[in-house]
Amino acid sequence: MSAVRGCDIPEDLYYLIDKHVWARREGDLVVVGLTDVAQNMARSIISVTVKKTGKKLAKGKSVGTVESSKWVGPVPVPVAGEIVETNDALKSDPTLLNRSPYGDGWIAKIAPDDWDTDSVDLETGREGVAAYEAFLEAEGIVCDDEGGD
Repeated sequence: MSAVRGCDIPEDLYYLIDKHVWARREGDLVVVGLTDVAQNMARSIISVTVKKTGKKLAKGKSVGTVESSKWVGPVPVPVAGEIVETNDALKSDPTLLNRSPYGDGWIAKIAPDDWDTDSVDLETGREGVAAYEAFLEAEGIVCDDEGGD
């Protein structure tokens, strides 16, 4: 895991950097969540609402909504596909997003329509970390020391 401006940015994930969303392949599915950057900027998450399983989404459409004391906003899905599972633990404990943005705080699992096509413009690996670092630097974003995993 790389630390960039105090933010944890794992090299093994795929990022929609300007939306602070990550994707991880798990077999035929894609797990989607918010980055450590997003949870740091939002601060304490107070509510997470995810669309229902079975819902088909176009790339970039909202898979759900996250609310904190500072912000309410959509979570865009980085790949087109169908929601096959949602993280029900977030209903009773939305701060999982703060404590474990890359682990227990995942938001949804998607059966992608075409991972190969949709993942082309997602950043990953060392290049992804470098791209995220450039974005954070340009935006003047620094995470605190209380980030998640």
